[in-house]
Amino acid sequence: MIQSKLKLDDYSSEPTPPSVACGELPQARFDHFGASALSDTELLALMLQTGIHGHHVLTLASRLIAEAGCVANLATWQAADFQRLKGIGQAKAKQLVAMIEIARRMMKGPHEQKPVLNRPELVAEYFRPIIHGLAVEKFWVLCLNRKNRLLRCVEISSGTATSTLAHPREVFRAAIQEPGTTCIICTHSHPSGDPAPSAADVAITRQLRDASRAVDIEMADHVILGRPEADPRGVGHYSFREAGVL
Repeated sequence: MIQSKLKLDDYSSEPTPPSVACGELPQARFDHFGASALSDTELLALMLQTGIHGHHVLTLASRLIAEAGCVANLATWQAADFQRLKGIGQAKAKQLVAMIEIARRMMKGPHEQKPVLNRPELVAEYFRPIIHGLAVEKFWVLCLNRKNRLLRCVEISSGTATSTLAHPREVFRAAIQEPGTTCIICTHSHPSGDPAPSAADVAITRQLRDASRAVDIEMADHVILGRPEADPRGVGHYSFREAGVL
């Protein structure tokens, strides 16, 4: 794979894309107007930094967005997805995925005061920016104090696109190690968006329920996270507490 050495501030050696007027390339527009003035294609071009032989970096950025459907859909891409496009190697693909993960974590935002999570809809809202664009199942345990205020959120496992594992030992180890924990809420994501529980989900919930009684730490709920548009009920999450399993 041959990549050019052209930088964003050195476009003179290749034709300017017809959709961009001379003197209005992303680097110059960024310097004069700031990042908010740039289009999705221009911002992506700044991250890519280089094009490939015979193709402008803006062309490469435009093709990426076209392949994804929109810039927001790039949040679901893994390194292998980026590498399918000529001009993006392994290092650049990893860099792009890392940037997306940073953006996902920034969306979560800092909390001066930890939230109270005493209802499944509040749990789903808390996790909305965390699960946005995730293509694999992840399992978390939320350690709560006696007022149901979050003390700590611990990621227990990250699985494939169709499965994940959570052993009761790992779940309750996290709870025991966090001072002040009086109860926990378990939660995991369904990449399909449909939060309906599988047989495996029901089985692990029952295992966790039994383990909670053994260690005397209440399991307040197990919430499956999905998306309203993929949920036949239009809710976007599923609560084992509300279903009567806990």
